[in-house]
Amino acid sequence: MTFKSYSCALLLLSAGILLSRPSRAADPLPDSLVKSSQATSGSTNVATSGFEKADKPADEAKDATELQLSAGGLASAGNSRSMAATTAGKFRVRRGSNQVGAAIAANYARSAASKTEGLQTTVENFQGKVRYDRFLAGSLAVFGAVSARRDRFQGLNLRLNLDPGVEYFFIDEGKQQLWSEIGYDLQYDVRREEAREAALLEGMYLGKTVTRHSARVFVGYSNALSDAVTVATGLEYLQGLAESKNYRLNWDGSVNSAVGKGFSIATAVSVRYDHNPLPNIDRTDVVTSLSLVYHLL
Repeated sequence: MTFKSYSCALLLLSAGILLSRPSRAADPLPDSLVKSSQATSGSTNVATSGFEKADKPADEAKDATELQLSAGGLASAGNSRSMAATTAGKFRVRRGSNQVGAAIAANYARSAASKTEGLQTTVENFQGKVRYDRFLAGSLAVFGAVSARRDRFQGLNLRLNLDPGVEYFFIDEGKQQLWSEIGYDLQYDVRREEAREAALLEGMYLGKTVTRHSARVFVGYSNALSDAVTVATGLEYLQGLAESKNYRLNWDGSVNSAVGKGFSIATAVSVRYDHNPLPNIDRTDVVTSLSLVYHLL
């Protein structure tokens, strides 16, 4: 074979090797360079197979169990001496169309204007209430309530109230409620002997007990403004059916602010107005309290 022929054969062999070898451009790129995530698959499915968790029915979504205790106090010493204590408890349970609530409260205070005077009781009252609500169709409900109060400075050993009625919710949401109540109030008072004796000095005889029948109207509002703050207020008017001068007006307002897990600070104001109180008893009582509240449930 001549040199020229040998050179041509070598060139042809080299070209065949190059053509038969895979090109570097055809080599697969690393996964990190070719792998991508699409922003959207180009389709949206809202009807899928299988089982999904259903939303709670409206009544079930309002089911609740609540239990809270609160207490507050004040003490001073020196030129004037005083001590005051307030405590309360609330319970509410709702299951479907039925709701039961209960509340108790006590307020007590003693004070002395000077070092030489002994402490005198200036506030003493105890209260309790039980209520049942039956929610009907829509925003309508019926209720029945029983409350009892013992108040030394209102001249009462016992004030018992029975309150059946109808209520309507203008707003009934998880965090906000606005409602009104219309009903009947039966009030039964057992008077203290000190109050009866004071009336005799004024030339007035008071029986040991008295019963009053009244019409009752109430408007209430509550709102959980945030996870930390809740406000509530209620206004009640009672009009005597036998005598127009026998009417009462009650207002309550509170702000509850969370300060820690399970704990909150409650500021409350309560105003009680009785247009026809016992003799020598003021018509209006105002109680303001600051309490530490613990939510057990």
